[in-house]
Amino acid sequence: MISKRFVIKRLLLLVPVLFGVATFVFAILHLAPGDPARVIAGQRASEEFVRQVRAELGLNDPIWVQYGRFLLEAVRLDFGESYQIQRGTPIKQVLAARLPVTLEMAIYGQLLGILFGIPVGLLGAIRQDSVSDHLTRIGALSGISVPIYWSGPLLILLFAQVLNVFPASGRIGTRYSVESITGVLTIDTLLHGNFAAFQSAVMHLFLPSLVIGIYSMALISRMMRSSMLETIRQDYMRTARAKGQGSKITVLKHGLRNALIPVVTVIGIQFGSLLGGAVLTETVFGIGGIGTLLVKAIRVGDYPVVQGTVLTFAFLFTFVNLLVDVTYSYLDPRIEQ
Repeated sequence: MISKRFVIKRLLLLVPVLFGVATFVFAILHLAPGDPARVIAGQRASEEFVRQVRAELGLNDPIWVQYGRFLLEAVRLDFGESYQIQRGTPIKQVLAARLPVTLEMAIYGQLLGILFGIPVGLLGAIRQDSVSDHLTRIGALSGISVPIYWSGPLLILLFAQVLNVFPASGRIGTRYSVESITGVLTIDTLLHGNFAAFQSAVMHLFLPSLVIGIYSMALISRMMRSSMLETIRQDYMRTARAKGQGSKITVLKHGLRNALIPVVTVIGIQFGSLLGGAVLTETVFGIGGIGTLLVKAIRVGDYPVVQGTVLTFAFLFTFVNLLVDVTYSYLDPRIEQ
């Protein structure tokens, strides 16, 4: 049982983290070279428009006034409007349209990594130095070593060009039009009862999720194997086997729960990095998620979009860390103490 006091304590610890990130994001606008208003307005913009942008951003106010206003707006999730990506559109709407795309891809990719990585790691630990252990280690090292910008095109070449079983890009077939409810196509299509569109969304999502899942599975399986090997050598495990308990029951009943603690850490950190680092996968498969949004905003100098996106990443990352801490306390109640 997870105590409310433990959860509240972890929530309070997230406040200084988010405050620090917000301070850093605010500094981006003022430490960047050149005039932020000129960068946002464009080099060919008139001085009148530049002054208008500077007034709208509040850049004429003292720095402490700007800082206080930025923190207040960040608390209210009001990041202003986009000046370049979608001129005049509130950034909340821009993020709401792009964030579910990355979340959908990252969640399914991570689920594939967990479903295959944990069993593979267990198999390698239980059958240490066997043929299956060597094969799984080679596969894990290959999955970690192969970069996404190389594995992605290879999977497209194999499954889309040679076998022609999965589409190479996009999120859904062009003949389907699905009204957005959650922004996650695999859920929206089911909510509308359009199973043909659901099948198309799954087919389009398979390859990018597989690319993420391969890397995730490799890292999780390596950590699972190392953690389980360390757990198997503990005294309580040897005592359980000495009492006549079967090796499989001993591993699953006594060892797995303790061995999962460092694995959960890896899963949490990796999922947080996937949200911010999915730009390569999104680019390879032509998916316009929040990763490509951030890169484009940096390139065109849309500072409000950059600030809103980075703060969103920070919030999601801290939320994932909170879930990891809660999972810790479930796996090992002693952590709450």
